[in-house]
Amino acid sequence: MDIGKKNDIITVKIEDLSEDGSGIGRLDGYIWFIKDAVIGDTVEAKIMKTKKSYGFARLLQVLEPSDKRTEPLCPVARQCGGCQLQAMTYEEGLRFKENKVFNHLKRIGGFENLRFVDEEGSGEAAPGSRTIPFYRIMGMEDPWRYRNKAQVPFGLNRGGEIVTGFYAGRTHAIIEQEDCLLGAEENRRILAIIKNYMRENHISPYDEDTHRGLVRHALIRKGFRTGQLMVCLIINGRKLPAADKLVPALRELDGMTSISYCINTEQTNVILGREIVDLYGPGYITDYIGNVKYRISPQSFYQVNPRQTEKLYGTALEYAELTGTETVWDLYCGIGTISLFLAQKAARVCGVEVVPQAVADARANARLNGFDNVTFFEGKAEEVLPREFEENHIHADVIVVDPPRKGCDAACLDTIVKMAPRRVVYVSCDSATLARDLRYLCDRGYALEKVRCCDMFGWTGHVETAVCLTKPDAEQDMEVI
Repeated sequence: MDIGKKNDIITVKIEDLSEDGSGIGRLDGYIWFIKDAVIGDTVEAKIMKTKKSYGFARLLQVLEPSDKRTEPLCPVARQCGGCQLQAMTYEEGLRFKENKVFNHLKRIGGFENLRFVDEEGSGEAAPGSRTIPFYRIMGMEDPWRYRNKAQVPFGLNRGGEIVTGFYAGRTHAIIEQEDCLLGAEENRRILAIIKNYMRENHISPYDEDTHRGLVRHALIRKGFRTGQLMVCLIINGRKLPAADKLVPALRELDGMTSISYCINTEQTNVILGREIVDLYGPGYITDYIGNVKYRISPQSFYQVNPRQTEKLYGTALEYAELTGTETVWDLYCGIGTISLFLAQKAARVCGVEVVPQAVADARANARLNGFDNVTFFEGKAEEVLPREFEENHIHADVIVVDPPRKGCDAACLDTIVKMAPRRVVYVSCDSATLARDLRYLCDRGYALEKVRCCDMFGWTGHVETAVCLTKPDAEQDMEVI
């Protein structure tokens, strides 16, 4: 079979999408992955790399467009690569995401009895049946301008002019873009003010190759409910020159609440350093998710899409089925976002987080909201839970987990099994590790009850999922750790 060689041109019909949203086509049984192609397209593409059974090609032109294709609103969508799905309609992107999760749960987790259900509360199986309802994804009413956070790198173009934008996929080449359509509208003016300040005061952007230059990134955050704005410049130095020129210019913007700089002199890809110097304001902004208020500093983890976060956390709270008498453990709790949601209806909530700064933020947020039924523990869940169970006899009626992309540690899953809560609510940002962990729990006495996805990151391939597991015989099975 002649599959062609690098730089050859091929014509292929796109039949499917890969997990990262690339088009998949076949020629004589050989599989081609083509970024920016959509199911139903017939495309012309240039061969870039070939393997034994599959290859990669770059889209040159769409010969016959799919009815699922749409024109990206962003002029640099293809070069930037941050929005992998802008070439397809938003509705088709939602189908892609829920199908990805559905297939992972079936293929990796072995949950063959999943069934799509159109609306919450309808179409569930009769009592005694093990059909598992997979509810339709919660999409956005408006999938633009939803990000409350931007981390924007600075650099120089070939003409020596200061530019901002976003790194092209798998590179540190800046694609110039001053107004990402996923970010807040204020970002564009903030970046213009910073660039003007740099030009007038002869301040250069950072150069990764030489480790010279000062301004590395601008971190911008906005409280969507409060309207408060934060700007933090990440610099390759100990001091920000002419700060007295920058601060008044930024303060002219409505809502400007916090201005600071972050010192990062390391040769690293990590954006933030450890030291923050406040120039104006309290060093944080506040915002709400539902009725819960959060204090957000430059280093705080906080969900970037607050409107969809309210839907996701509301689903997690619903799946927990709290009556006001339960003790709930929230593992990987971060700054307490889910913990405080749960505290509205639980008797007691115990949050566990390994990052000290996040624990401090979580405790501050509990005080900010007047919650006295929440306790935060610093440490690893697999160490904290057994200790508190043995020494202080803190049991678990419900356990909620929202782990990083790698999923739960095996020791953490073992601890959940030993604690034997009646319900486990698992919130996941990676459906492959979700499927793996659900299989582990279900092989040890739990039953998967229901699943629902939430589109937190419109136009990208990422998706969040909330699932509910139950253990009807939890009280009889509870072990002493």
